[in-house]
Parts: sequence; C-alpha cells; structure tokens
Amino acid sequence: MDYASALCRLKEYKQEHLLRYYDELPQDKREILLGEIEKLDFSPLESIGREGERKVGNLTPADALGAEEIAKNRQKYEEVGLSAIKSGKAAAVLLAGGQGSRLGFSGPKGMYKIGIDRDLSIFACQMENIKQVASKAGYNFHLFIMTSTINDACTREFFAEKGYFGYDKSKIHFFVQDLTPACDFDGKVLLSEKHLPALVPNGNGGWYVSLMKSSSGEIISKEGIEWLNVYGVDNVLQRICDPVFLGATILAGVNCSSKVVAKSCPEENVGVLCKEDGAPTVIEYTELKDEQRYARDEKGKLIFDAGVILNYLFSVKKLEEIGNASLPYHIARKKVECIKDGARFIPDKPNAYKFELLAVDLVKLMGNCLAFEVEREREFAPVKNATGVDSVETARALLIKNGVEL
Repeated sequence: MDYASALCRLKEYKQEHLLRYYDELPQDKREILLGEIEKLDFSPLESIGREGERKVGNLTPADALGAEEIAKNRQKYEEVGLSAIKSGKAAAVLLAGGQGSRLGFSGPKGMYKIGIDRDLSIFACQMENIKQVASKAGYNFHLFIMTSTINDACTREFFAEKGYFGYDKSKIHFFVQDLTPACDFDGKVLLSEKHLPALVPNGNGGWYVSLMKSSSGEIISKEGIEWLNVYGVDNVLQRICDPVFLGATILAGVNCSSKVVAKSCPEENVGVLCKEDGAPTVIEYTELKDEQRYARDEKGKLIFDAGVILNYLFSVKKLEEIGNASLPYHIARKKVECIKDGARFIPDKPNAYKFELLAVDLVKLMGNCLAFEVEREREFAPVKNATGVDSVETARALLIKNGVEL
C-alpha cells in the first residue's frame, strides 16, 4: 500500500491522523505504518455509542443437570467421557492472554505463584488437574493455550522452563489472540508509536477464530477432535476435560454445556446461564431485574441460580457451522499508553476505548446449552484480586481444603 492509498482508506473512516508523523519517519518505519494501515480492522469502532442498546428478552431457567442427578449417573457419564478422551475426541483450550496486574504481578497471570512454601503457580495447579484426567484415561489430550502479544513469549518460556509440568510437550500448543485498535473517546485510533497504531487483545471471545487461523486449527481437523473444553486461567480449581462433564454433555445430545455453581446469594456478582427468548445465554448480574434476581421456586431455590465459572464444552461440528459469525464487541474504558503531541503519554486515568469479544456470547450461537452443576468448594476458586473476595487468600484456602500442598 502506498501513501495515497493509505490516506484514501483512512479518509473513509475519518482516521487520517494516523499519518500525522509520516513525513518525519525513516523509510523503513513508513513502510511498517502503511502496512499496518492496510490491515487495520476499523469495524470494532462501529460499536461506539451502542453500549446502551442491549435490551434483555424473556428470561427462563437453563436446561440443567443438578448435582444430585449427576451423582446418581456419575459412573455412566464418566465411562462415556473417558471413552471419548481415549479416542482423541476431546481437547482443551486455555484462555491465558491476561496479565496479573490486579495481583500486583507484572507477568502472565498463570505464572503467578499461588504456593506459600513451594513454587506452585496457577498454571501448575491447572496442569496437575489435567494430568489426573490424562492418567485416568490413559491418553494425553491436546491442550491449546491462547496467549496475547503481551505475554506470549513469557508464557512459552515458562512452560519450557517447567518441563511442560511433566505433560507431553507435543500435545501443548500456543496461539496468539487477535488484536483490535484502541481509540480515544472521540473515536480516533491511538498511536502506540509514531509508526504503529495502538492495538490491544480483542478479549477471550475471539478464541475460536484465533485458534483456527493458527497452525493449531489443522490439528483439530486432522485428528478428528469433536469437543473443545474452554476454560479460564483465573480458576485454580478448574477440572479440565472432566470425563463426567464430557460424558453428560455427549449423552444429552447438546452442542454446548457449561459448568455452573449454585449462586451463594442473590447478590453474587456472577453471570447466570439461562435462556433468553428460548436461546441459551449468559446474563450478567447487572442485567437481571430484582424480581428475577430474587425469584425462588417452591423449594426456596433461586430460579436464576446457575452461576457460570468459565468452563465450557463446545461441539467442534457446531463451531464449524457457525464459522466466523460475528460476536458483539463490548466496550471498556481503559488506560492505554500512546503518542500524544509527539511524545509518549502515560495516562493516570482511562483515556481509551478497548473493544472486547466475550466467550459467553458464543454460547448464544450454539442453539442449546446444558448447565452442569458442580460443587463450588471443589471447582471454583477464582483469583481475581490480591485480597478480599475471589482473591489469592480465598483461593489458597480452597486449595488447602482440597488437599493441595502449598
């Protein structure tokens, strides 16, 4: 792309300012800037001003398997799940693109040391759970790890340094999530350098598109993988490729399932799996009306009770049908370093819009989704904060309760 073509493209989106420093750049950086402008995706900016458009439809409870029913059929579910794992039909996808900044840690969140007297990271906790399942199945399933441009190198190095936590190295694959432009509150894309637009990770909802664009997509097709267990790095008690969960999902004949915990109270700030106008959806706490939030059935149980823990099973066949179907962008106000008036600007308050895709929105496209209830104290120990609720200290307490030596 030459200068004239770049200027023409930018005029279409009212982003000509990206060429502001072109004349003072050396030739090599001019070429980089023109290349970036050529491939820049401006479509996320169309979301600006639409934040208040969401109107929640008619909500009804999700199709669910309660803890009692799961316990009754546990052996049957587990046999089906183990058979699928042994046959290579299941794989895991770890969403690990984030940093541990809220924990006061500058590296990838999964590298955070959750141990007290021993070197135990969040990654190590989850890999131990993976190895338990692999050992029981007698098969090492594939693990695809989504990183970001910020933490990809560190994450790869960490896994290598730790000997891939004793797991089969050939079954662990890394891929980088896509990027979207960050813009100021007037909709103007920021520059991270005079020759580079400011690009930030596009949220965990873009995992499937990013995965299939990478070399890992070929593995899924070549090996006939039918189920992808997608989970977040936050939770140190995640049970990954849980054969009981997998078997129940297969026998239910659904395209998607989600592990859920019974909400601790109506006010708990977690997303709730339910149906919206008959379609599966995850409703945020803030989207529930009070009459829904506090509604109870004849047994006194909350009707909208299925709190999601970011542990989903997705049918690969259904994902292929959906293809690149667009998910809505969610807008967040964040601090983004940038070039301002020709110099580096480090903001002390939010100065930019970031555009993020969320994994929960993919559930809506699956047609159906089964809520699979698990015991909170065995499977839900999120590490979101340094102290207080959902913190390092609460996660450590639950790890100890589950017999993990710290």
